[in-house]
Amino acid sequence: MTPQALEREFDVIVIGAGAVGENVADRVVQGGLTAVVVEAELVGGECSYWACMPSKALLRSGTALHGAQTVPGAEEAVTRTLDAAAVLKRRDYFTANWQDDSQVKWLEDTGIELIRGRGRLTGQRAVEVAGLDGNTYQLTARHAVVLATGSTPNRPPIAGLAGLPVWGTREATSAKEIPERLAVLGGGVAGTELAQAFARLGAAVTLVARSGLLGSFPAEASELVAAGLRADGVEIRLNTATQSIRANDDGTFTLTLHDQASGGQTTATADKVLVSTGRHPALDGLGLESVGLGAQDGQPLEVATDSTGLVHGAPGEEPWLYAVGDAAGKNYFTHQGKYEARATGDAIAARAKGELQGAPPAWSRYAQTANQHAVPSVVFTDPELAAVGRTVEQAREDGYNASSVELPIQVSGSSLHSENYEGWAQLVVDEDRGVLLGATFAGPDVGELLHAATVAVVGEVPLERLWHAVPSYPTVSEVWLRLLEKYGL
Repeated sequence: MTPQALEREFDVIVIGAGAVGENVADRVVQGGLTAVVVEAELVGGECSYWACMPSKALLRSGTALHGAQTVPGAEEAVTRTLDAAAVLKRRDYFTANWQDDSQVKWLEDTGIELIRGRGRLTGQRAVEVAGLDGNTYQLTARHAVVLATGSTPNRPPIAGLAGLPVWGTREATSAKEIPERLAVLGGGVAGTELAQAFARLGAAVTLVARSGLLGSFPAEASELVAAGLRADGVEIRLNTATQSIRANDDGTFTLTLHDQASGGQTTATADKVLVSTGRHPALDGLGLESVGLGAQDGQPLEVATDSTGLVHGAPGEEPWLYAVGDAAGKNYFTHQGKYEARATGDAIAARAKGELQGAPPAWSRYAQTANQHAVPSVVFTDPELAAVGRTVEQAREDGYNASSVELPIQVSGSSLHSENYEGWAQLVVDEDRGVLLGATFAGPDVGELLHAATVAVVGEVPLERLWHAVPSYPTVSEVWLRLLEKYGL
């Protein structure tokens, strides 16, 4: 068929059909508007196929096996190591074998139209799509255009890296076989999780971090994770810069490493190299310059948004351009992006109906207030690391009269959970109001403690009232009582 130029109009155009884009579209449709999502790759996005789901599937089998190995009676029954092929097969199941049929059907059933192609702004409320079907679509939005394009990996300035067939997180989470030796560059969440996953699947793993491991968390918590990785045979080289990488004739890679403390230089050889050094908003090629929002002075392209996701500086008398999720550059978590999407979708629908004027009040259904106060996150290593809200240092930097209370997790529930359970917990308290500003837990299965802390932070539950929330016995949640007792209640 001859390619065509097709003109279409919708109430809302969403560029990006990942979890965040899907949620925005869903909320505006629930609000009575029409919506189209534009996507050049798989509907469902990074989390479904290359991030959250496959990485956790790779980790879970090893965590389950190790959990059994730490409990007498179960330990004696464990006679085998992980079956890597079976783990990869289970991973494939959770990615739907990288097919998006079910996600596309959900869009159809929800009343959301899908155009497969690459979209870019061409003016106010105007989007041009280079369709994968060869057609060009000229789309007009009556009310809003939403950028939900996610993020893309950073490429560190390492000599020799450009052009080498190294892994990013996508290649690691979709790997078809386990390399004999894997070098992981980056000590953040993705690098740490994947280092442990591949070590437990049989790879000899070296993790190289320019600074510390999981540096955004309290040291007591990240040290427990480091100990867990070392117990799995991961060689951890902290405060170490990767100066160069070269490909060898046999298909391996040689890394030249610089120890920033001693000044010494060493080398490491690996069959695969995973570069996991952070991400940045995927905004290039979206035509932001057409509405006066292009990058300036060689700075990375980014946008600034308000509490509803509205992009500051977009031209026009009425609000119309929004960014949510990783594209907004505030929080790189799927759950938080979906939260932003729900608030933004509701705000768009309310503005279209004249029900919302200006900025919404904090903590309303239209405002992303939790972004400033209560962002939860879990590192799915073994032991796990879970946190919400502010660390004590962040709280003080933000002007709070903050204190903290911390202790090892040593309660009846943890003793029953496994032999030699090691954990750590911290609460951050606003002394002026007597409420929680943040909490951190480290230890096996502590991710299940986090939502209680999130509720306490969001609800600003007074500590004197929180003391009456009695933890069941014997559970690891007993640590809440011990923390409050240590605080003085």
